Amino acid sequence: MEQELDLFQKHVTERFLELSSVESGELLSLSWVRKLLDSFLCCQEEFRVILHNHRAQVMKHPPLDRMVGEFFERNVKALDVCNAIRDGVEQIRQWQKLLEIVLCALDQKRSIGEGQFRRAKKALVDLAIGMLDDKDTSSSGSIAHRNRSFGRNNASKDHHHNNSFGHFRSLSWSVSRNWSAARQLQALGNNLSPPKATDIVATNGLALPIFTMSYVMVFVMWALVAAIPCQDRGLGLHFSVPKQFSWAAPVVALHERIMEESKKRERKNTCGLLKEIHQIEKCARVINDLADSVQFPLSEEKGEEVRQRVQDVSKVCEALKDGLDPLERQVREVFHRIVRSRTEGLDSHGRG
Repeated sequence: MEQELDLFQKHVTERFLELSSVESGELLSLSWVRKLLDSFLCCQEEFRVILHNHRAQVMKHPPLDRMVGEFFERNVKALDVCNAIRDGVEQIRQWQKLLEIVLCALDQKRSIGEGQFRRAKKALVDLAIGMLDDKDTSSSGSIAHRNRSFGRNNASKDHHHNNSFGHFRSLSWSVSRNWSAARQLQALGNNLSPPKATDIVATNGLALPIFTMSYVMVFVMWALVAAIPCQDRGLGLHFSVPKQFSWAAPVVALHERIMEESKKRERKNTCGLLKEIHQIEKCARVINDLADSVQFPLSEEKGEEVRQRVQDVSKVCEALKDGLDPLERQVREVFHRIVRSRTEGLDSHGRG
C-alpha cells in the first residue's frame, strides 16, 4: 500500500513537471490545455483505482469517510466549471467563424476591392462585440444594443443579426446567468488544507492521495477558467501547499507563470488567457487598422501587406480548427469521468 501511494505522488509530480517545463510561448495554448486535461484524467484514473482497492478501509475509518465525502462534493462543483468551459469553447468557435468570413472576403484568388474590405470590416465589428469582457455583455440584450449602435440601415438584417446573437447565447450558456466562475473556484478551494499528521496515521496514508487529487482538481479548474472565456472569470484563488509534497514546486511555478501572464498589459482585460485568443485579438486589430488605411485600387505594396496579414489569420483559423474539437471532447470526457468516479465511489461506500 505504501508503495502504491508513493507511486501516485510520483506520477502526479512527473506530470506537472512536464506541464511546467513548457516554453513561455506555448503556455496556455490549446495544445498545452489539452495536455493539462490529459494529466488530470491520468491522475484521476489512478486515484479512482486507489479508492477502489482500499474501499473496505475507507468504510471502516471515520476520518476517511469525511475526507472522501468532501472530495465528492468538490466533484459536483467541478462539473459546473466543465459546463461553463464547454460554453466558452463554443464561444471561441463563433469567433473562428467570423475570422473565416474575413479570410473569405480577402481571398487573394480574386481581386480585392472596397466591397470585400467592407465585408471583412463588418465581420471584425461583430468579432469585437463578441469578444467584449463577459462583465460588459452579461445579457444578449446588451449585445444586441451594441450591435445596433454601429448603424446598420437594413432593419430586417439587423433584426435577424440581433436575434442570432441572443439565440446563440441562450443556447450556449448552460450555467445560469448569475453563475460566477470566480465564486465557484472559491467554493472549490474552501477548506482545502493538507491533512494533519494524526489524520495521515489514522488513515494509513490514504489521506494524502485524497488531498493531492483534490488539489489537482482545483488547480486544473482554475487553469481552465484562466484560459477559456466564462462568466465572471476571476483568478484570485490563493494557492498554498507545503513543500513536503513533491508536486508542490511545479504546481506553484505554473500558478505564478499564469498569474504573470494575466498581469501583462495586453492581457489584462482579455476574455481569456488562451494563446489563440490573444492571436485572434492581434489579427483582428491588424486587419482592422489595415482596412482603415487602404486606398483603392490597391497598390502592389499594399496588396502584399494584405496577403501577409491574411496568411496570419489563416494560421490562427487552422490552429482553432485543429484544436477546439479535441479540447471540447476532452472537457466532456473530464465531466463524464468525474461523474462515473463519484457514482462508483458513493456506491462502493454504501451511500448510493
